[in-house]
Amino acid sequence: MVPLRGRKGCNRVSNKLRWGIMGAAGIAKGAVIPAIQQSETGVVTALASRDQDKAEAAAKEMNVQTAYGSYEALLADPDIDAVYIPLPNHLHREWAIRAAEAGKHVLCEKPLALNAGQAQEMVDACARAGVHLAEAFMYRHHPLYELVAEIIRSGEIGEIRAIHSAFTFNNADDKSNVRYRKDWGGGSLYDVGCYPLSAARLLLGTEPEAVTVQTFVSAEHDNVDMMASGLVEFAGGVALTFDCGMWASFRNVLEIVGSEGRIELPQAFVINSDNPVFHVHTADQTREIKAPQVNAYTMQADDFAAVVRGEQPPRFAAQDAVANMRLIDACLLSAEQRSRITL
Repeated sequence: MVPLRGRKGCNRVSNKLRWGIMGAAGIAKGAVIPAIQQSETGVVTALASRDQDKAEAAAKEMNVQTAYGSYEALLADPDIDAVYIPLPNHLHREWAIRAAEAGKHVLCEKPLALNAGQAQEMVDACARAGVHLAEAFMYRHHPLYELVAEIIRSGEIGEIRAIHSAFTFNNADDKSNVRYRKDWGGGSLYDVGCYPLSAARLLLGTEPEAVTVQTFVSAEHDNVDMMASGLVEFAGGVALTFDCGMWASFRNVLEIVGSEGRIELPQAFVINSDNPVFHVHTADQTREIKAPQVNAYTMQADDFAAVVRGEQPPRFAAQDAVANMRLIDACLLSAEQRSRITL
């Protein structure tokens, strides 16, 4: 492979990808920035906010050298190779496209956009600019999922019959949170439902045929879906049953049910880097499997850099994000119409 074009490939001296962080969101400061700083492939060069004082405070807190008081200034910096976008969902499309036009590679938080049409625009813009676009589903980069896939391929649990998953948390008291702004792309399907949906597609290696979803909507939270429960139908009678929520007890689980056994992931999406385990249950035994102790966010950054440097193809094509958005679109439409939606 040859490196993607972009404005620059990597720092010529250190060969590290130079990152600019677009915003001071909690996920950026709590997970992504430290992960890049711990990686062998990247360095966080600058952080931008729409407020210079906020940018400087966040940059100082995270030990980032340069702070910008606008996203435009960050994109104009010739010493930035790639940007990470953790902005509210409704801003993803605009700033990913502007970053691509500035020659920057783009790692964008999930969900990639507000709908599949916007996501396709982002994919097309990055393709025209010759830059790498990736959706930040960090869990997919953890070797735990490679081990799960190996067990499925081995036939140990037989043929997959069903997948069950839940990703819920309770943050309902924080009514000013961006997750509770409907016009900003708030709601549990966008925020956490996207994980079970992407995981089922990943594990089954195919796209769904139909969905049926019911939601609990809260007037206290700008009428976003605070909870959603759904059935996602795949070929061969296999289905994902899932629920997701932002006003429920914390759960972070996934179960793959086979004809001869099942795989249980007690840490499906938020994976404990100190104890990444899952369980395989068959008629003869139950065994615990421990995956390598790695930071999924660091693995995500390393995979991203390897693509930019031409060392490997993307593990997950940008078009995959469009497919996942198409599924989210169908889930939202099903909830709105209270009907089964075919894809």
